[in-house]
Amino acid sequence: MTATQTAPVKSGAAGSAVFADSDSRKYRYFEPRGKRATHYEDVTVDVQPDPERYLLQDWIISFPNGRGAYSKDNTAALSSNWHLFRAPDQEWERTHYQRQSKIEAMVQAVIANGRKSGAPLHFDKAWVKVLQNHLGAWKHAEFGLGTSLMQAQRYGYTQMINNATLTNSSYKLRLAQDITLYLAEIGMDIGAFDDEAGKRTWLEDVNWQGTREAVESIMGSEDYLEQYFAINIVFEPLVGELFRSGFLMQVASPNGDFITPPVISAAEADYERNLANAIDLFHLLAHDPEHGAHNKRLFQSWLHKHVALANKASAGLQPIWSQPHSKPVQYSDARAQSVERIGKILGELGLDLPKE
Repeated sequence: MTATQTAPVKSGAAGSAVFADSDSRKYRYFEPRGKRATHYEDVTVDVQPDPERYLLQDWIISFPNGRGAYSKDNTAALSSNWHLFRAPDQEWERTHYQRQSKIEAMVQAVIANGRKSGAPLHFDKAWVKVLQNHLGAWKHAEFGLGTSLMQAQRYGYTQMINNATLTNSSYKLRLAQDITLYLAEIGMDIGAFDDEAGKRTWLEDVNWQGTREAVESIMGSEDYLEQYFAINIVFEPLVGELFRSGFLMQVASPNGDFITPPVISAAEADYERNLANAIDLFHLLAHDPEHGAHNKRLFQSWLHKHVALANKASAGLQPIWSQPHSKPVQYSDARAQSVERIGKILGELGLDLPKE
């Protein structure tokens, strides 16, 4: 008779013999980015277990086909260490809710004070149509991008990437909600204000179909990092900032509207945080010691696809600049700033802007 062989027993506990604080009483498994770990790192890094780092067993949760709960195959990008990324904004659950709460309080106070003073009644009539039709359409773009990021965060390989993507989604969905509530509230003060005009404009107005195509192409991508890249590196500077900063925030006050700029301004601060996170992540990948060349080629392919869509979207929006009575800025100037902006962003990543 042959001896019965038994499979080795694997522990479900952390199994690394040596880790960052194995010789101390801190029991911290990661290397902090600075000299000391931040609160953000303590509550974020390695919260999502990775079998390649400390677990002797495989993924704690797997799909029926045996695939682990998280997979590197969810993106075409490659990394020698996915856990290096730490979001520069250091945002986690608690700080995120605190910041969102402050923004909502500010937005609601601005709207309430503006309505109390009767400000919407003094908006230029042509500008009211712009808000009704085009700001009403823009909320659908923000909602689409937020929905895309919500889907994308599920596939991130580390908690740090997931957090940055999900907070980005939350900002977008909050802005879409803010715009919806804002237009509904001032609509009660403005006669014959059509709450459904924005949706019709988004679906039917020829000027918005390029933006729809760009947003829906991002939503349809199956690579979560392509979605994150397309939104923050391409769409936002070429379309998002172009419309929000280059049009709404510049043109509102000359047309008697001092409420819209502060409502929209929170989105510009959101983007600065999202952009910092995105640049940090994609810079790490583009300069990865093992996979940097592969990732740069991949990012250039994403640029060729999404820059063409974003350029088409921005060109389609050009006629909106001529609709208000007071026109303090020209589309050409706003467009030049957006092109300069993406050029600087790509310069930080070592990438080239495709020629139109």
